[in-house]
Formats: sequence, C-alpha cells, structure tokens
Amino acid sequence: MNFAASPPALRGASRQLAPIDQVATLLLAMGKPAAGRLLKYFEPDEIKRITQSASRLGAVSPDLLDTVVETFAEEFAGGSSLVGTVQEVEKLLTGLLPADQVADILAELRGNANRSVWERMATVSESVLASYLVKEHPQTAALILSRVKPAIAAKVMGHLPLPVRNTVMRRMLSFKPVVDDVMQAVERALHEDFLINGSRNSGADTHAKMADIINKMDRQQMDEALSSLADSRPKSVEILKGLLFTFDDIVKLAPRARTTLFDAVPNDRLVLALKGTDAEFRTVVLSALSARVRRMVEHELNGGEPAAQRDVMEARRAITDLAMDMAGRGEIEINPGGEDEALIR
Repeated sequence: MNFAASPPALRGASRQLAPIDQVATLLLAMGKPAAGRLLKYFEPDEIKRITQSASRLGAVSPDLLDTVVETFAEEFAGGSSLVGTVQEVEKLLTGLLPADQVADILAELRGNANRSVWERMATVSESVLASYLVKEHPQTAALILSRVKPAIAAKVMGHLPLPVRNTVMRRMLSFKPVVDDVMQAVERALHEDFLINGSRNSGADTHAKMADIINKMDRQQMDEALSSLADSRPKSVEILKGLLFTFDDIVKLAPRARTTLFDAVPNDRLVLALKGTDAEFRTVVLSALSARVRRMVEHELNGGEPAAQRDVMEARRAITDLAMDMAGRGEIEINPGGEDEALIR
C-alpha cells in the first residue's frame, strides 16, 4: 500500500493527522474483526509502520475521527473517541498475526519507549562518536563519556586527538553534580543526533568515511590531502587525524598489541612491508616477533632482493587494514596517543 498516495493530511480543530496516522486511526476505530480482514493485505513493513503510528497516536477527538471515517459515518454516529496506545495495538494484533510476529512488534515499540539513551549509545561506532565529541565543548564531551560504559569510553578516548583527550580527562576528574535540566538537554541532543538520525548510527559520518579513504592512500598522498584540507577545513583535519591509523602508527601500539597483530601477518608480507624502513622502526617491529620468526625475517631482509615500491605499499596497506579490522573486533586496541612516535618519514 502506498501511504504517500493517501489523501492530504486531515486537520481537526487543533491537530493534523499524517496519512499513516489516518490509516492507524481507521484500523483502531474498526476494531479487531474488520481490521483483521484488512491487515492480511498489508506487507510486514507496512504493518510495522502502522503499529508504530498507532502506539503514539494518543487521543483522537470525535470530530477528527468523523472526518477520518466520513465514508463510514453511520457506523460511528455516536462520535465516541478512541485512544491509541501500545496496549490497544496489542489487543488489535492478538489473534490476527502469529504470536511471535506480534511479540517482535510489541518488543520494538516498548523497547523504543523504555530503553535508556545511554544503553542505546552502546550501538554507536566509537570512531563516529569520537568525531562527534571533538566538535562539542570539552565539558559536554566529558559529561557524555562519564555516562557511557567505561569500556566504550576507553575506546572512544583512543580515537580522540591527544590535546582533546587530555582536556576531557581533566574535566571528568573535576565534575560537579549536573542538574536534571542539563542532563535532559544532553539526552535529547544525543537522541536526535544519533538515535533519530540513522545516518550517524549506520556509520555514514563524513569524517569517518573520509578517514577510511585517506587511510588507504600512500604517505605522500595522505600528507598532500591533509595539507590541502588544512587551508579550508582546519577543524576537520584535526578530527581526521584522530581517526587515521597508518603503517607508521604501528610503533605506537602497545607491545602486546603488536605481537597479536604480527602473529596474524604472513612472514613474506611482513618482510615486504619492512623493506625501506629505517633500523629504529625495524627494531620496534622485530621486538614483537618470536625469536625464530625474528631470525627468519632478519635473514630475508638482509639477503633478499629489492622489491617494487608498489608491492611494498600494498603489503603495508594490508597490515594496516588488518590492524583496523582487529581493533574493530576488540582483539587489539589502537591508541593514536601512545608514547612511541612514528619513525618512517
């Protein structure tokens, strides 16, 4: 059924009903027997939209109800009003649809109403949340991170630029009680920005996407891209730097994370990726390998033939992509603000 093709939104004395709300109103007014004969002609997605509308419909005045059901005026001559609630939806659907489908619909309706904003924030990507917080006032960012789960806050911190992270941490340590009005305002903003706006929740944030693209460039192209953006979008560049992770950044990983990463990298790919690196960088990487593998890699590096730069860059990019994938699965933690510095220039 094409709801967009429904009649224009109806206006009552002080209320307007959208087409989908008109459909919900008619079905609730009809009652189970008549509504049941109609519901079987709807697609599952249409039923879901109708029930969502019905659950938030609230009170419908007699005048507005008469307008909606004017073609059935005789059946509703008494002009009694109705109230759309989750409970009314349950009564309407029970016996008309399979029990498991009814349970799924009602669980979503009740869940959307009852789940805490902070619980639902757990579904937001850490990198997307970090890029959002960088643009907020540090006090707001500190408040949000103090309310999400510690494990999530830690991962988000890892994506923040070091100066921002330090400022946020200091503010978190000096918090004073937050009044209810402020907390409610923050929760409303989060609900609108993340939970209503699906583009953020699905990872469509432009900075996260651009960081993923830049991450796959070689070093010279990456530097040129960031330098070009810095002239017109300096704030965006700061956000992007907090989201980037390159082969250079491997030396910033914790020793255990480096070991975990290189345990999953084939020896021939590691040898290829290390060609052209300086001795200090190699020392950091080789220290993460077992003694046997380290001897094998050193032997190949010392006696192997030179490799094409394209092959070297592809090997490095493959290792970087693997590190990002492992971080996304929680197998390692990428911390751009670590104490080690990148050594490749």
